[in-house]
Amino acid sequence: MALITLGRNFYILSDFLIHGALSALKNHPVNHVHKVAKGPLWLWFCSLQPVPVRVRSHHACCKKFHSENGNDLHPVGEPAFSQVHGRDRLEQNLKNEDEQIFYRRLNNFTSSEEVLSFISTLETLPDTMAAGALQKICEVEKKASDDQRLPKEILESSIFQALCFRFEQEPSRLSNAGLVTVLQALILLNLDPQSSLILNLVAECQNRLKRGVLEVHNLCILGESLIRLQGPGCEMLELIIYQLQAEKLETFTTEDIVTLYRIFQACTEKVDQHQTFLNKINNFSLSIVPNLSPKSISQMLTALVVLDQTPALPLVIKLGKYVVRHIPHFTNEELGNVLEAFIYFGHHDRFFITALEQHVAVRCLTLDPEVTGKVMEYCNRKLLLSKPIFNAVAETFVCQSEKFSLSQISELIEPFGKLNYLPPNASALFRKLENVLLTHFNHFPPKTLLRLLHSCSLIECHPVNFMAKIFSPFFLQKLQGEESRLDRLSLALLTQLFLTSILECPFYKGPKLLPKYQVKTFLTPCCSLETPLDFQLYKSVVMGLIDLLGERLYFASKVLTPYCYTIDVEIKLDEEGFVLPFTVDEDVHKRIALCIDGPKRFCSNSQHLLGKEAIKQRHLRLLGYQVVQVPYHEVEMLRSRLELVEYLQKKLFSQNSTVHW
Repeated sequence: MALITLGRNFYILSDFLIHGALSALKNHPVNHVHKVAKGPLWLWFCSLQPVPVRVRSHHACCKKFHSENGNDLHPVGEPAFSQVHGRDRLEQNLKNEDEQIFYRRLNNFTSSEEVLSFISTLETLPDTMAAGALQKICEVEKKASDDQRLPKEILESSIFQALCFRFEQEPSRLSNAGLVTVLQALILLNLDPQSSLILNLVAECQNRLKRGVLEVHNLCILGESLIRLQGPGCEMLELIIYQLQAEKLETFTTEDIVTLYRIFQACTEKVDQHQTFLNKINNFSLSIVPNLSPKSISQMLTALVVLDQTPALPLVIKLGKYVVRHIPHFTNEELGNVLEAFIYFGHHDRFFITALEQHVAVRCLTLDPEVTGKVMEYCNRKLLLSKPIFNAVAETFVCQSEKFSLSQISELIEPFGKLNYLPPNASALFRKLENVLLTHFNHFPPKTLLRLLHSCSLIECHPVNFMAKIFSPFFLQKLQGEESRLDRLSLALLTQLFLTSILECPFYKGPKLLPKYQVKTFLTPCCSLETPLDFQLYKSVVMGLIDLLGERLYFASKVLTPYCYTIDVEIKLDEEGFVLPFTVDEDVHKRIALCIDGPKRFCSNSQHLLGKEAIKQRHLRLLGYQVVQVPYHEVEMLRSRLELVEYLQKKLFSQNSTVHW
């Protein structure tokens, strides 16, 4: 939570002041406090008695500093104020200008020591400011260390102990916002959850929760804090959600809504029970999207994925529109979360792609490997051929291949094959890839390596130097692992690689793939290396062929060849150019393979064939077929059945003037 938000919320809170710290420290020498601090947190304060005195002002910290609005805030003990204003001005206006000064100064500190030194110079400290100080300590420690644990010197600081002592002894005097914020900060700082300090604060929160006196914002903070402290099974959490359901969503701030999503994300087992409430939140969130920060957008999308909120697609679409303007401002992690959510919900639009292209083209060399891989995974899943992205990634790999893990290398290279694209630096790219494979061949997971090499073959960058290893019994055994047999997809990839070695690499003289590892067809329901026919397009073309050839007898549909490929429509010709019935197998001089290519055989944003369709047509030509492509975008331009017949005649027989039927 930002300190600016704390300042805003704390303006209206009580004037509970932290006194008693100085007296407590006087009654217990510093050495004793340090000794006690080595034990659990609750031992630090159990012997300290609440005595109404003020926080000690350390001489070493008593240096002048200036506020940003031009008013001087001087340490205690210096007669710095003019006689007109006097010393009472600080206490009288503490909740006004001096509170603003406090938070401005607090925001400038970069270490816990600076925060503690600063508050030690103040004569009085309201609970709101004390909570803000703890929050700031939490922020700086988070930046300094991932586990956010307080260093020993901070734990043993007399000022820190004085703050905690007062919160432990009199939590009932804290305002609602001060109470939940102090608890939140101490939990984030990983203090002992069984300490009397934490237990007393939780007990006070539970008391106020049962009385129903906590406001919406306090409930949200408390809910998230309790999940961190006690886990999603916390008993108080159900009561918090129940009370939040009773409130009008119009009273929730944007931050409250995002916190709600995080709460539900942490306890997915409660989703079914509260789906009606979630639906209301999803619908209401449409109105707050324009106010969300990049971080909040990322968190909301992540929660929608974890909670499987597929009915909230309108919210995802609206978030997507605002993602476009925030792309340059996302951190690497946030951008990765956004891409993962869009992959999950299947969302993309041209504005997002354009913004992503611009961002990647400019920052690709500085992006984290995980994010670069996520960008390519997004393009791969959505079949988006973005040349600016692919070119930038190819250049990054050539320049910085060492920063990518083996699995990330596969994520980067596979889309080039799947989307049938060779970047301008293709020779340098695959030379670099070959060097990586030569060095780390045995370290690649077998299935990852197989997919990677197969992707290279799709775009005619044949892995000849590695085929002997791929077809060896040793690799096949590793590929099978502990399973009783190889999976269907691995067998299909091996078969197509073997077919490639025969048709496109006649100079390859290494081991062959044994027949028991070869499939009979590449067209299967679950793991096909071919794209099934588009039924409506197929039906239209078949009607045109009947009109053109006169009878259905003169062509065959969905013909499985001896080479594993399935031809959409096959037409046989004799030596004189006559069209033969499809039942005739003798005197066949030429075979025409008609590829009826629907939208799913192309990249989603272009008329560019996918890699698996390109290699199929390439192999059919090498096998002696006359390949005729009938793409959907050409058929859609035809306005009548007569035009379709004329179109098919030009496609099929423009080079065979002697054809008869």
